[in-house]
Amino acid sequence: MPARIKSEDQVIVISGKDRGKQGRVLRVDPKNDRVFVEGLNMIKRHQKAVPGSLTQQTSGVIEREGPIHISNVALIDPKDGKPTRVGVEVIDGKRVRVARRSGTRID
Repeated sequence: MPARIKSEDQVIVISGKDRGKQGRVLRVDPKNDRVFVEGLNMIKRHQKAVPGSLTQQTSGVIEREGPIHISNVALIDPKDGKPTRVGVEVIDGKRVRVARRSGTRID
């Protein structure tokens, strides 16, 4: 089943350590059913500087977003700002995502 949450969507975390927090989806990993949400599920990685590298890679402890399972996030309804499920309707021959809570289109 295809993921109904896409990049740049506003979502709310409905379970886990970041429950109740909101953020923007940075990227989706549909193969593993994971999403990366801006500023949530932050993980720390220790990174060495690579000598002779052309890119300016910083060394030290790097904080970045970790993956969250797609079932633990819900799309935010654009009408009232509350969590909603996502439906798909065919309008003029095109598949369009629709918020189940209010029926509004999600662009």
